[in-house]
Amino acid sequence: MRINRMRDWEGIGKNTVVDSTKDAELGGIRVDHYRKGSHSALGIKQSGVRAKDVKDILPVMILMVIIFLLLLFWENELDDEGVVSTLEHLHVDYPQSDIPVRYCNSMILQRSIKGPDNACRKEHVFIHERPRNINRICSSPNKMACQNNSTILCFQSKTKFKMTVCKLIEGTRYPACRYRVSPTEGFILVTCDDMGPVNLQRYVE
Repeated sequence: MRINRMRDWEGIGKNTVVDSTKDAELGGIRVDHYRKGSHSALGIKQSGVRAKDVKDILPVMILMVIIFLLLLFWENELDDEGVVSTLEHLHVDYPQSDIPVRYCNSMILQRSIKGPDNACRKEHVFIHERPRNINRICSSPNKMACQNNSTILCFQSKTKFKMTVCKLIEGTRYPACRYRVSPTEGFILVTCDDMGPVNLQRYVE
């Protein structure tokens, strides 16, 4: 009887050990599931924070893009004004553009040559000479008072330059301006500053 009872107690002990092991394994599984659940919850929370950050940053990014576009537009406007105001853009065409028909009409439109309030210019001159040779006029000893303003000096080129004189024959408002082409050669008179020629005052044949 004692032997049987001891065996029974040993069986109970074994079963208890087995059950404890299963519980430990089940406990491990539960812990793993709990850990996985915690990571999933943490991931959801992190993704929520990122979405919120994007929503906060989005208006700032849009504002920066708008400012960049405005600055780019403003820069282009300034560049256009700077080009239009230069003597080279207005009067220098070297080498001469290959426009066999209606040279003046085409060049006037291409370079937007017009007077105040979009009026057609009565006369316009295109010089067919290298820009560096035109720049040298400012160091010419041939200087005189300009006709329009006696206090401003004009510098005259040492040699004659090839030119095309465009004379208005029809139209009053740009772009409906029509010109007659007159090829010629002559001395040119310009005003200068520290950077070089500024304005073409006139030409002398």
